Amino acid sequence: MARAYSHVGLSTRDMDATRAFYEDVLGFPAVRCDVIEIEEGGRLRHVFFDAGDGQLLAFIEPRDVRGLPREYEAGINRGLGVPDAFYHFAFEVDSVAALEAKRADLITKGVAVTPIVDHEWMRSIYFKDPNGLMLEFAVQTRPLTADDRVMQVRERVSLRTPSPVTDFRRE
Repeated sequence: MARAYSHVGLSTRDMDATRAFYEDVLGFPAVRCDVIEIEEGGRLRHVFFDAGDGQLLAFIEPRDVRGLPREYEAGINRGLGVPDAFYHFAFEVDSVAALEAKRADLITKGVAVTPIVDHEWMRSIYFKDPNGLMLEFAVQTRPLTADDRVMQVRERVSLRTPSPVTDFRRE
């Protein structure tokens, strides 16, 4: 039986910018860094970041690997043509105060971040990494109930109007 996920594997076209963002901006230390040489030519750089509580994010950057495109969309959503929020990664904080502090810290570091979004059972902030990946810090604000498990209309939105989860600001 699985306990939790080991890591999420993602791609980057610029490992140096990715490392600077995850280590210096988010404070996720790199815990394993590999160069993998490809026999047919080229190499991969593979870095695992500790996102907290034993959860890891891994990024692979291809360099001159034959058969792989030099240009591709590492941000997932744009490459698929879907809204930014479809594929995103959320990191947990333990209080609304911690969420507010995280938002202030990101703004201080020059990251465009949304205002706090109230999802009724959770509050979140959203921003993007250098790859264009949508990231979120979130805090659960109430226990989930049996009613939460029932599939039902809880909100109505338009895909043509701005969304609070993509209202990135630099304040």
